[in-house]
Amino acid sequence: MLGKSKDTPGTIPPPPLIYGGTFLFGYLFHWVYPIRFSPGPLSSLIGWSLVIFSGLLVFLGIWAIKRGGTHVDPYKPTTVLVVDGPYRFTRNPLYLSLTLLYMGIAILLNLVWAALVLPVALIIMHFGVIAREEKYLERKFGQGYLQYKTRVRRWI
Repeated sequence: MLGKSKDTPGTIPPPPLIYGGTFLFGYLFHWVYPIRFSPGPLSSLIGWSLVIFSGLLVFLGIWAIKRGGTHVDPYKPTTVLVVDGPYRFTRNPLYLSLTLLYMGIAILLNLVWAALVLPVALIIMHFGVIAREEKYLERKFGQGYLQYKTRVRRWI
């Protein structure tokens, strides 16, 4: 089974699937009962800014992981603790980028329900992915990871 290896965090479905499924739920709910943000140039500016920043963050995060010589895939063992690049500011730059992308698209498409159900995705991410990954990294890297946790916040 996915995520069941002893040298992986044992996370539930992949984070893009969690965010995508939650977004789809919000989108479908929008069909039944449409509520909209106030449209206009500010919404467009905010939405596109979030999408662009998300893309930059995911690029820098993946680049740092590859430069560190470990796997991006959470179902493969982590071989080194990556603490540079965007990992200097957030322990989860790839998940932060997914969150920003989600919100950017929700704003651009004027989907209030998608934005309102984002906390569901964040709760699933916390308990089903992040908490498991943190326990795994504590087991694997011990004091080094614990020190990293004291220096760098989970999100921002």
